[in-house]
Amino acid sequence: MKWLHKDLLDVSQLSKAEVMAIFETAGRFQELQERPVKKVPTLKGRSVVLFFAEPSTRTKTSFDVAGKRLSADTFSLAKSSSSLTKGESLKDTALTLQAMAPDAIVIRHWCSGAARFMADRLECSVINAGDGRHAHPTQALLDSFTLHQEWGDLNGKTILILGDIAHSRVARSNVILLNMLGAKVRLCGPRTLLPPALKTWPVEVYSDLDEAVRGVDAVMCLRLQLERQKDGLLPDLREYARTYGLGMKHVELANPDVRIMHPGPLNRGVEISSELADTANSLILDQVASGVVVRMALLFLYMTRKGEE
Repeated sequence: MKWLHKDLLDVSQLSKAEVMAIFETAGRFQELQERPVKKVPTLKGRSVVLFFAEPSTRTKTSFDVAGKRLSADTFSLAKSSSSLTKGESLKDTALTLQAMAPDAIVIRHWCSGAARFMADRLECSVINAGDGRHAHPTQALLDSFTLHQEWGDLNGKTILILGDIAHSRVARSNVILLNMLGAKVRLCGPRTLLPPALKTWPVEVYSDLDEAVRGVDAVMCLRLQLERQKDGLLPDLREYARTYGLGMKHVELANPDVRIMHPGPLNRGVEISSELADTANSLILDQVASGVVVRMALLFLYMTRKGEE
């Protein structure tokens, strides 16, 4: 299929057929991971700017690895080393980068809508690596790809997203994509960490974790985003861990072979027990591996604008 999109701002832009095309392309790149030389000349001579105004380990590194394995030139720009610290506006930063003629810009920014702001002003492709509380499309795609590799089909599966829903761009993008792929989505978390407009979301909402986890096929734990929270939303971390921390006892209430996921970074003993994070049920490291091939697929599709071999 021909790839017609210029930018990836959220998964809501994509059709189910386009998501499956991304998965198929990522699946082809998986074979590359097993080669002694993990590199192909697919994007040789093209350039990608990694513009991360917020800290990142997994997303930034996997985009960097993905670009290099496709032979693209990658250039990193962080807030601390950019002119944003000197008062430069996002618009002027965008125009400056545009003048350098990159083929794609991957952006993470603390402000919701920053990726769209950039995309509206740039001729090159813009890929959203997380903007405020709004969206994190590449994380949702790699999460679903990981489950797709496990099950082959997400239709009819029940997936629980657990934790700090209100501040999570990962949760928002995953709810959209999982529903698109036919999964049933549950949410669970403290009432203070649930968004106010949940009635419009295609989800079931639980406040009791023991009830929420019954019969689910996968649990996605979320990081407590303390940097985005206001004081008073949680009494203390010990109480949160006692009430909403995922542990081995919850696995016994879920479906057999329940899969455990977390976008990282993990707060062991708070959002998830250390024992559970390291069990055979855990797909946490599989998610990291999926992140590389999914982002390779996205760079390929958006930088060549076609999905043909």
